[in-house]
Amino acid sequence: MPKFAQHIISVKWIVFPIFILVLLFTNSIYSQQDAQYTQYMYNTVSVNPGYAGSRGHISVAALHRSQWVGLDGAPRTQTFNIHSPIGYRGVGLGLSIVNDQIGPTSETSFDVDFSYTIYTSVEGRLSFGLKGSANLLDVRFSELNQFAPDQTLQQNIDNRLTPNIGAGVYYHTNRFYAGLSVPRFLETSHFDESSLSTAKEQMNFYFITGYVWDLNPFLKFKPALLTKVTQGAPLQVDVSANFMMNEKFILGGAYRWDAAFSGMAGFQISNKFLIGIAYDKETTELGSARFNDGSFEVILRYDFITTKGNLKSPRFF
Repeated sequence: MPKFAQHIISVKWIVFPIFILVLLFTNSIYSQQDAQYTQYMYNTVSVNPGYAGSRGHISVAALHRSQWVGLDGAPRTQTFNIHSPIGYRGVGLGLSIVNDQIGPTSETSFDVDFSYTIYTSVEGRLSFGLKGSANLLDVRFSELNQFAPDQTLQQNIDNRLTPNIGAGVYYHTNRFYAGLSVPRFLETSHFDESSLSTAKEQMNFYFITGYVWDLNPFLKFKPALLTKVTQGAPLQVDVSANFMMNEKFILGGAYRWDAAFSGMAGFQISNKFLIGIAYDKETTELGSARFNDGSFEVILRYDFITTKGNLKSPRFF
């Protein structure tokens, strides 16, 4: 049996039943709020705390995304994260800071991730993660041009603090990975439930997976998948395919179901330092040139590798 099939069989009894339960119990009507990433394959710890420490050393990443460039009030996201295994066997810790700006709203999240990893085989690792969050929300209603002024939207929201918790499970080998996570469990309301103006943060369920093939000694191929389920919002499916050439150059493309096509490129400057860029073009009417010039994303990642024993080449995820 091929190695890829063996990995699928070994993990499906852990991840697949949970994923089915997630789909069965998401039947209320709400909207999605979590930040969106095209290069999610290099930013996994933002959506799954089980990833914390899985790279085997201190890993630091910074990402900037400008969505729908040229459209007033379009989303902009900045992310910084650092995570590492610590001295106790199987334990990983991480810290993430995410700033997400959409129109008159700005939300900053401070996340602390904890993971515990068990060995399922010689190559397999199964990690269980917990995430604790503190979110600061600003809403500047004064910047809105209200056609019919709403008395409930007159007082700005300044640094409203709300806590949250999340969890995830993440399985990986040197070539395969799969994970299921809910970064935010608590459904926080920002207004009085009796008010006509109610904003409520909902749970987002993520499933992520990918596999790396060696096509020849100089070329690797990695397809990846991210699925996000949110109550009341369309199912989001991101499919990507990347090629790594000579352990240095990365080229690929992606498709966000019924939403956008993306092009991606990266350069592994060394075993420690990666830079990646992505460009999205909407397939909806919003993608027309008269509305915006597309979405841009750049990520920088640095790994503090101190030994080379287990790292024959850069990790492709």
